[in-house]
Amino acid sequence: MQLKHMTTLLEPQLGESKICCMCWAANNTKFAVCTSDRVVLLYDENGERRDKFATKPIDAKYGKKSYSIKGMAFSPCSTKVALGQTDNIIYVYKIGSDWGDKKVICNKFIQTSAITCLIWPMEGAIVFGLAEGKVRLANTRTNKSSTIYGTDSYVVSVTTNPSSKGVLSGHADGTLIRYFFDDEGSGESQGKIITHPCPPYAVAWATSSILVGGCDRRVIVYNREGRPIQTFDYSRDESEKEFTTAVANPAGQSIVFGSYDRLRLYNFSPRRAAWDEAKPKEIKNLYTISALAWKRDGSRLCAGTLCGGVELFDCCLRRSIYKNKYEITYTGLSQVIVKNLTSGTRVVLKSHYGYEIDEVKMLGGDRFLVAHTSDTLLLGDLLTNRLSEVTWQGSGGNEKFFFENENVCMIFNAGELSLVEYGSNEILGSVRTELMNPHLISVRLNERQHSNNKQDNKKMAYLIDPKTISIIDLIMGVQIANIQHNSKLDWLELNETASKLLFRDKRLRLHLYDVATDSKMTLLNYCSFVQWVPQSDVLVAQNRDSLCVWYNVDAPERVTMFPIKGEIVELDRSEGKTEVLVQEGVNTITYTLDEGLIEFGTAVDDGDFGRAVAFLETLEMSPESEAMWRTLSKLSLDGRQLYIAQRCYAALGDIAKTRYLKKVNNMADEYATETGLNGMDFYRVQAKLAILEKEYKKAERIYVENGAIDECILFYQDMHMWKDAIALAEAKNHPDLANLRSMYYQWLIDTNQDESAGALKERQGDWNGAIALYMKAGLPARAAKLALSRSDLMSNRHLMEQIASGLLKYDLNEQAGELFEKTGNFQNALECYKRDRAYRRAVELARSSFPSEVVRLEFEWAEHLSAQKQHDAAINHYIEAGATEKAVDSAIVSRQFKKAIVLLEGQDSDMASKYYHKIAMHYLQLNDYETAARLFMKAGLRKEAVQVFLAAERWQEAHSLAQTCMQPDEVTNLFISNAQQQEAKAKYREAERLYLAVEEPDLAITMHKKLRRYDDMIRLVGEYHPDLLQDTHLHLAKELEGEIHLQQAEKHFVDAEDWKSAVNMYRQRDLWEDAYRVAKSHGSATAHKQVAYLWARSLGGDSAVKLLTKFGLLDAAIDYAADNCAFDFAFDLAKTGMESKMPDIHLKYAMYLEDEGKFPEAEAEFIKADKPKEAVLMYVHNQDWDGAQRVAQSHDPDSVNDVLIGQARVSFEQKEFQQAEAYLLRAQRPDLTVKYYKEAEMWTDALRIAREYMPSKFDALQREYERQMSDRGPSGVEGLMKQARDWESQGEYNQAIACYCKVSSDMTSDVRILEKSWTKAAELSLKFLPAEKAAAVIELLGPKLIRLQKHEKAAELYVQVDMIQEAADAFMECGEFKKAKGVCRDYAPELEAYVDEKHKLHLKHHGDTKGMVSVDVMTALDMYVERGQWDKCIHTAAQEAPQVLHKYVALYAANLLKEGNVLEALDLYIQHGAPPNVQNFNIYRRIANDVISSSELDNYKTWGGLRDMLHGLVQNLQRSQQRNTTDFEEFELLLLAAHYYAVRAACMEFDGMGEVVAKISTSLLRYTTVIPADKAFYEAGLHCKAIDQLNMAFVFWNRYLDLSEAIEEGTLDMIDNSDFQNTDVPYEVPLPEKQYLHETAREEVRDWVLAVSMDHKVEQVLPTDERDTFEANLLAHKTGIRALPCVITGYPVLRNRIEFKIDERVANREDWQRITMAAKMSPSFPLQDTLRFVTQFTGGMASAAAAFRS
Repeated sequence: MQLKHMTTLLEPQLGESKICCMCWAANNTKFAVCTSDRVVLLYDENGERRDKFATKPIDAKYGKKSYSIKGMAFSPCSTKVALGQTDNIIYVYKIGSDWGDKKVICNKFIQTSAITCLIWPMEGAIVFGLAEGKVRLANTRTNKSSTIYGTDSYVVSVTTNPSSKGVLSGHADGTLIRYFFDDEGSGESQGKIITHPCPPYAVAWATSSILVGGCDRRVIVYNREGRPIQTFDYSRDESEKEFTTAVANPAGQSIVFGSYDRLRLYNFSPRRAAWDEAKPKEIKNLYTISALAWKRDGSRLCAGTLCGGVELFDCCLRRSIYKNKYEITYTGLSQVIVKNLTSGTRVVLKSHYGYEIDEVKMLGGDRFLVAHTSDTLLLGDLLTNRLSEVTWQGSGGNEKFFFENENVCMIFNAGELSLVEYGSNEILGSVRTELMNPHLISVRLNERQHSNNKQDNKKMAYLIDPKTISIIDLIMGVQIANIQHNSKLDWLELNETASKLLFRDKRLRLHLYDVATDSKMTLLNYCSFVQWVPQSDVLVAQNRDSLCVWYNVDAPERVTMFPIKGEIVELDRSEGKTEVLVQEGVNTITYTLDEGLIEFGTAVDDGDFGRAVAFLETLEMSPESEAMWRTLSKLSLDGRQLYIAQRCYAALGDIAKTRYLKKVNNMADEYATETGLNGMDFYRVQAKLAILEKEYKKAERIYVENGAIDECILFYQDMHMWKDAIALAEAKNHPDLANLRSMYYQWLIDTNQDESAGALKERQGDWNGAIALYMKAGLPARAAKLALSRSDLMSNRHLMEQIASGLLKYDLNEQAGELFEKTGNFQNALECYKRDRAYRRAVELARSSFPSEVVRLEFEWAEHLSAQKQHDAAINHYIEAGATEKAVDSAIVSRQFKKAIVLLEGQDSDMASKYYHKIAMHYLQLNDYETAARLFMKAGLRKEAVQVFLAAERWQEAHSLAQTCMQPDEVTNLFISNAQQQEAKAKYREAERLYLAVEEPDLAITMHKKLRRYDDMIRLVGEYHPDLLQDTHLHLAKELEGEIHLQQAEKHFVDAEDWKSAVNMYRQRDLWEDAYRVAKSHGSATAHKQVAYLWARSLGGDSAVKLLTKFGLLDAAIDYAADNCAFDFAFDLAKTGMESKMPDIHLKYAMYLEDEGKFPEAEAEFIKADKPKEAVLMYVHNQDWDGAQRVAQSHDPDSVNDVLIGQARVSFEQKEFQQAEAYLLRAQRPDLTVKYYKEAEMWTDALRIAREYMPSKFDALQREYERQMSDRGPSGVEGLMKQARDWESQGEYNQAIACYCKVSSDMTSDVRILEKSWTKAAELSLKFLPAEKAAAVIELLGPKLIRLQKHEKAAELYVQVDMIQEAADAFMECGEFKKAKGVCRDYAPELEAYVDEKHKLHLKHHGDTKGMVSVDVMTALDMYVERGQWDKCIHTAAQEAPQVLHKYVALYAANLLKEGNVLEALDLYIQHGAPPNVQNFNIYRRIANDVISSSELDNYKTWGGLRDMLHGLVQNLQRSQQRNTTDFEEFELLLLAAHYYAVRAACMEFDGMGEVVAKISTSLLRYTTVIPADKAFYEAGLHCKAIDQLNMAFVFWNRYLDLSEAIEEGTLDMIDNSDFQNTDVPYEVPLPEKQYLHETAREEVRDWVLAVSMDHKVEQVLPTDERDTFEANLLAHKTGIRALPCVITGYPVLRNRIEFKIDERVANREDWQRITMAAKMSPSFPLQDTLRFVTQFTGGMASAAAAFRS
């Protein structure tokens, strides 16, 4: 994202004039600014001010300046503006949609305090913050406001998330609170989520982050859970001020913070999932940014300032122009604006998921937008402004888009068709199809809906395969029709209501399919044009020379035909008429359709049946109109418009239905007249209509529901539906049931329905009567079935014979056989079965009665089945009969080849081979070559098997098989022969495979070359002869070039990496465009420019200029021509196309001529290039002074002096000093004269010139001359040294010392010379100078020697002049601290401490803790602490005095506790002991409290460690005489609590110790002054509940719930203590800061307590013992006697005690025995360690006798 300043909307003032607030309208057309004068200015989207209005106070009496505006927001509809004011009111102004509309106040909301900020996130809901800390919502519909949530801190900011479904408020105490209207499924929490270090005045809520800034000059990025993930810290930048405001772009991926003179921009990087800071926008004198507003489409940002200025910035990542029609602006990673440059309309394309949009394409005639993101696809219709974003996995951009349907985009990718409805963000449907053609897919989406049916109607028809159509319901995602056709289809289309489908096949046959009835019919056998008439179900088609029109498609046989002579080209329906355009030769003839007939269909579709009747009555009866009357009758009857239905049936001549409907209408009218109700609701009317529609059960239900049983029975009788009538009478216990049955029987007899009468007798139990009627009706089989079902009838032999005769009479032999079999006549039964070919029954009977006949019957059965062509069924029977060969024949005839193969297994090979050959031929026809080859092999026909694979073109299998049964030469010859055959058939790919199979790639290469299949040839060469690939490419390229196949030659040149040859090929034939293309595509970066240059040279003149201008290479071509000495061409190009380049060309030409020695011509060109100075320099360079002087005087007077200076320089070099002086004086450069004389050491002349021409410089030059004279002789260091020795020899020691001191490191790098010189100076000063001057010299030379690393020498000199501290510093600087201390000890003992301190600082600075230990242990320990090296610190301290160790143990423990590592702190004191130092007591308390309060450290190791630490502490306190202090009592109490916790933890690891655990938890209640009370009562209740002590559990958990509520309320005042009166459970206990259990666990406790409270068996009382006191009490409240606590459970020890050596240490025998027994049975460390501690704690048992004393 980049910010570019566009314009200033409002000029800033000279003083403070703060912009209070700004906002953009949701429709991007209005921008509002509120100034410090409380006036709202309105701008349009282009930044032009269009309107303004003044605001008003809550009451005019307070004055117009009594308030300020703190917040302003547009409504989502952009017609209203809300203003939040400091005088406790919000006004909503209606400003209208047009400029200049009257501004009126439509809502106002009075509040209790000042409004501090305001937003309008959704329609009707204004969210604002108040000074009193509340965040409220104002409802503009009800004109009421309500509190969303309240705080005690001033609201400083409020903002929304990108979707405006969530609100985030910032408060003065640094808290940020989140609230969702709809969390959109994110699951993010609400409430306080962030505590910022300072008031969050600048807050922006991005897609996945929250960015906050304030007065601390830091921008902190928080994640969705409120945890900081990034920080941008500018607190050290002195130019940065506090952040005052922030705003996020609509996509939530860029955020701007405003401060002083600066806008800071942050962009979110999806790939890194982090925020990046862009270059800040700094504008001097902008001053503090007071307001920011981002346009809703993301394209503009406005900033308001403290001085009243409003600056407009353009915001975009990039911008492009598409075809000069559309401007595409990327305003963010996930948002793009597409603007129509002609109409000015804009479309904002945005990814709602925040994904980055890659590229926007304009497709479908530049009407539709398509864009991809990483996981979605964006589509849009620019005409209707409908946009969609659907989930779309990356497919590499291989999708094909079809925009033929204006409502839906069809996307085809990898065999899958997806539909996206414009404006919907879900894929409408997806199907698999390989046939993607807009003419083979038809989609209809709610295009014409019935007036009475507004449900969505979205359907699609498409091809599953070329012959199968599928119609699916896109709403339900189910297939509603599948249409199989016998030929391929080439066109299909649904009608607009998707109830009919038209489709045409490749034979041009037109078919119509009715979706509702699942019926298909052919309309035309030849159809060249077909189309539905828009907005109707009228169909137009062309059948050769006929125009066919179906006005009523429900009657396809009713077709109207017109003869035509041409072809239909278009169907047009507009302006109330429908025309068919027919192209007849060069003329277009119009055929107008009957709009009335079309109108009928429209009226029916709209449900206006009255209009349809009125229209039909105007028509004469015809097949078309009759079909329309029939359609209307059905629709009106379905719609219960009975009068219209009656009229339709009358028109159709259906008198019966007409009269029936007339009666129904009369009945309905009478009912309506009598009751005043709707006649259609009358049950008789509804029943009659159900009867008319043949829905008899529905009619029965209507009658029964209304109690009209007799009417229903009568209706059934009239319909002769006697069974239904009797069934209804039986169901309702009708009194006339018997009479009804007799009437039914008589009716059956009268109508000769003997079978039904027999069935009735059968149901009534009259078996003989039923059989008689069945025989009378000629139904002996049914009579036999009844007789066989009754044993009493079977015993009637006469009856059985009579029935059998009847059966034989009617040739019902199988039934007769069954009857004979049941009566024991097995022979006759078998004969009957055989006669009727009932072989199954015959075989079953033979198996039991005639076993010898079974095989013969099986064979007969098989022969019978074979005769019936049921060969597959005959197979098994042949097998049963032992006729295997016939079974095989049957299997082959019935095509059960697998079964035949199974049967042949194990058979004679001679017999099997002939069948294997037949079966193999079958599998060969099925293309199952493996099976066929295997069978041929079984038949011994190996070569035939090979031929199978060869014929099937399965060369690999053929080759593998051939190698197993043929010689290598035979295989090779066979395959080459087949390859040649394939080559002759033009099956070159197959031939190649054959050649390669026998390793003859050269033959394949030769074949491809002969056939000019160069691609395949190259492929094979690359695979088998890669070393010849490049030569092959070149050979082919040259051959193709000779054949003038230039494109192919180019390809091979390029593949051979010889693109230059391709360029030359095109150049030789003047095909410059191709040469340029090749050079640009394959050449170097400048190759195409060179080709373009040569192309232009070949053209010359204007053509060359135009060509180079087209390619944008004119400038470069001119430069290239000039650089390559083609000056004529360069001049031509520049004169024609770029005259500005002429001077450059003249200059280059001049330089060329100069190099060629053509100086006059070069001079002329330099002059033309306006570079006379270059000509002057040319002559100067060649020492042609006359020429130079001439050109300078004529064209560049400023260069005359340069010429003179040049001449002077040459004269000086030639020792012509007088002439040189004259030239320089003429050039007015005496300074150069002096310089040259000095260089020549002609000081006299130099001084003369200076005195005459430069008097101001004369003195300085004189001094320089004197210094030179004094230094004359050996120069540099040697000269100084020699001079010093001379002074020394003359006794001038001051001068000698000065000379020695002048030697410096700048003059020489030789350390020996420097040391020698300075040492000599020091020696002379010490010998011959006074002490003060000598000290000064040493003070000067000492640092110099130190810099030479001669520290000891410097120190010696310092000592000689009594500069002891400086000497010590010199020693210490080189690390000689011992020598430094020795010097101080000898000469200045008071400086020893100074040296020691410096030594410590040195060691500390270098981190030499090891060395520090030997100097100062405490400092070394402090160094360890500073570095966090606690282990080394403790290890070192352990070697010192105990108080030193415990000091650093305490420091380490405090540090661990600060970091929350309580266990490590505990382990530290367990290891080193707990000394009774008062300053450590808080650490001990903190460790104990943290362990006791934790719910995660409940294990024996922790409790045992805490117990041992506290025990050691208590013992140390006893030894230090602190036994009677409050601290001792506190730690002793903590010791007992820790001890009991440790015992409980040990017991919990051992089964059967639940009672001990419960006792310990109960005893711990008396320690709730140090144990969190809610934890103690919860655990006591839990453990009592575990051993079914429900009374105690109930009491304890009740107390726990009271404590839980007290923790929430923050006070114990409301707790009822009655349950614990007369107990030693304390009432006054510390209230825990937080709950011990989470809410879910507390709810489980509440549920249990509530459930138990309903159980009368559980009482809310605590159990008592013989003292009439709570059994866990130590103090008996009636006697005042205090019992001792058990060291195991804490329960009072009343009897059966075990005493220990230490007084007041006792145990209950039972509890002691339990734990000791458990310890013996289990090697558990916790139990063993517990007993160890008890022994230590109690001193051991007093005596054996005491152990058994009661």
